[in-house]
Amino acid sequence: MSDTRLIFYHKQNTSARLRFLVFESGSVCAFEPLPSLSQVVDECLDVEPDDTVVVHPAQLVLDAANRLGMAPDCMKVESEYRARVDSCDGQVQIYLTGFTTIDPPFAQAQDINAQFIDLTQARGLPDVELELLRRAYEHVMTG
Repeated sequence: MSDTRLIFYHKQNTSARLRFLVFESGSVCAFEPLPSLSQVVDECLDVEPDDTVVVHPAQLVLDAANRLGMAPDCMKVESEYRARVDSCDGQVQIYLTGFTTIDPPFAQAQDINAQFIDLTQARGLPDVELELLRRAYEHVMTG
């Protein structure tokens, strides 16, 4: 079975301000950071091996909603965004999940010691996460 992570974002409808959720670990990948030395796999190589089992994104949202103490309808998986990361522990599938609330769920983030940041505040993240955020930003702002 494939390992998965979620990247959470909130886009303000009126101002288009885009923020990403950073967890207590310092990672934008939920719910645990990527292993060190991970690398994003080029899109042209993004073909699933026949023996790979992946979790359906809807199940990921249900699990994430439970962990964040939110209703599942407050989140949506961006079906057009998916990345694959190679790590020392194997392949990791990355899904982008948006909060559908008017404002970012600051209280729920605070409850799990997480915070929302702008892309410019992500400079200290590992290169692999910066690349994932760059792709996420491009997807959300042009999609």
